[in-house]
Amino acid sequence: MHPIVLLILRLAAIGVLAVVLQVSAVSQLTIFGTNADVIPLVVAFVGLLAGSVNAAAFGFAVGIFIDTALVGTLGLSSLVYVALGYGAGRLRELRDPQSSLVPLALGAGASAAAAFGFALMQFLLGAEAPVSFELIRQLVVATLVSTLLALPVYAGVRRGLLSVLPDDPRRRRRRAYTTGGMSPLSRS
Repeated sequence: MHPIVLLILRLAAIGVLAVVLQVSAVSQLTIFGTNADVIPLVVAFVGLLAGSVNAAAFGFAVGIFIDTALVGTLGLSSLVYVALGYGAGRLRELRDPQSSLVPLALGAGASAAAAFGFALMQFLLGAEAPVSFELIRQLVVATLVSTLLALPVYAGVRRGLLSVLPDDPRRRRRRAYTTGGMSPLSRS
């Protein structure tokens, strides 16, 4: 089977599994007075592993699926997740982060960005919601709880995608330099 078809099938399976787990289990658990949201984490980690275009398409599909499953405003989640996936993918393409703390930082950023994006979209749509200290506290706690879930979610997404991702020559080249190989700049 063609590698692109395999990547699409894996992304579809990850998206369906993430939405089903979010709707049926994760959203039902209350931790410190708030619910965790794993969908922004999954979208951001797909962007980190598969690139911006794949993550934007994945974010759109997952957003439409979750809006349909929750009978919400159709397209609202897609808009937020497309921007989130594209931003995480561009981070990978421009900076190529390889630290072990990147999933934690990206998880915190993705959770906060998604919460802010949803709040902004609700405000722009004219939803009457009081802005208070309790709302801000709940957003901060939700971001912290989602950050704690970032490492297991990253491990799951990475395990699901690693075998179908194409080799990235930039990563291979960097690893060769850090393993004790000679740098091309040191040739005489």
